[in-house]
Amino acid sequence: MGTGEVAVAGRRWWTWPLVLLIIGVAAVPLVSYWLTNPADQRLVDLDVYRTGGESVLLGLPVYDVITPAPQLLPFTYPPIAALLATPLAAMSWPVAQWVWTLGVLACLTVTVWYSFRELLARAEHLVRPRRRVWAVAVLCGVLTVACMYLMPIRDQVRFGQVDILLVMLCLVDCVARRPWWPRGMLIGLATAVKLTPGVFLIYLLITGFGKDGVPEQRKTFFMAAFTTALLTVLPFLVIPHDAADFWFSALLDSDRVGSNTSTTNQSIRGMLLRLYLPGWITSVLWLALLAVVAWYGFRHARRALLEGDRMTAVALTGLLAVLLSPVAWIHHLAWMVVALAALAGSRLRAAPPPESAGAATSAGAPTVGLWNRLRGPAWFWVPVGAWIYYVLPIPWWGVSLRAAEIPVLSPVAGRIVQDAFGLGAIGVMWLLARRTSGAPATTGRTSGLR
Repeated sequence: MGTGEVAVAGRRWWTWPLVLLIIGVAAVPLVSYWLTNPADQRLVDLDVYRTGGESVLLGLPVYDVITPAPQLLPFTYPPIAALLATPLAAMSWPVAQWVWTLGVLACLTVTVWYSFRELLARAEHLVRPRRRVWAVAVLCGVLTVACMYLMPIRDQVRFGQVDILLVMLCLVDCVARRPWWPRGMLIGLATAVKLTPGVFLIYLLITGFGKDGVPEQRKTFFMAAFTTALLTVLPFLVIPHDAADFWFSALLDSDRVGSNTSTTNQSIRGMLLRLYLPGWITSVLWLALLAVVAWYGFRHARRALLEGDRMTAVALTGLLAVLLSPVAWIHHLAWMVVALAALAGSRLRAAPPPESAGAATSAGAPTVGLWNRLRGPAWFWVPVGAWIYYVLPIPWWGVSLRAAEIPVLSPVAGRIVQDAFGLGAIGVMWLLARRTSGAPATTGRTSGLR
């Protein structure tokens, strides 16, 4: 049974109420906690979006208006985001909170479904035929719940953030088998709304052009670039002053988004800034590391795509969006959902399904041995270990360790622990990159869309 049969199971709508029930019950503690905390601390980023939308509706300067005290947060997104936020501004604040939170959970569910598609397909072989549809539904619900409690995803609910929506748009655009929209349009939309998904334009560029370039990737690049350009130019026709204010003023002020040295900034630049070196040394180191990490990540993302492992290619590119950005808050690491799926699925992709193991015995013992090794501890514990790592608030342990002022230990180990999520993203990228080395090439270079 191929991965296509999971899509068939996904169209059996009667299983989805079970998925939603599992997710809904598990989400109650998380949602009830963050939607009942003090009003001035509740979904503060959603309040930023609504303030941008309200500014458009009231004709106020978008990039001069701030949210009410005590947050006093400015709108930091491109002007098209302010235009798209006007429906939120038209809602009451309580309604907007619930609509957005449910939207976050819906986007997470879709992201998990597409990310773990190969794992769900394999799971069908481990249960009896009559129970397969229900088993896939339960597993999808359980995986969604597990991902819901990753710290970057918890922060989506806590702050009312948009990152999981952007992850979903880019992921679905890359891996959907028969999209009803022009492929590349969703990446263009995500890039226009928050810029950091622009790394996918680079990914499409390097995989669509040059030696062994994939024609479909080339077409997707043109559509993504066109959509980005269109949504960037459009605000100049609707709110020209605000559009000019963003591109020629607000965008150039990195402190506008918050303290760049904060623990929550887990980008390479954020980790370097917390060393408090002279400014020019920090800049030189950042540019050097930026070049090395970009070369390494995009090189292996391209290789993964050409070897047929599209999910790993997408995960690597998503992690680059975090690491290469000047500012990447912890909630930007929503890409860990895709990365965890790639860690689990890339090994499954190379192995025959259990039902074929018996037939493979006569054809050659090495195939069965490979499957048994892939089901072993490494296959299980690597993604599970990464999941545990990002469930725990490890960077804040580093803050506590530094505050303890233990000689040597606090300034050294405390700083390393404080950077744990950024360093972890580099480690996950290395693990994913290793799996692209020596993997057998597939006959169709756009494998993953089959």
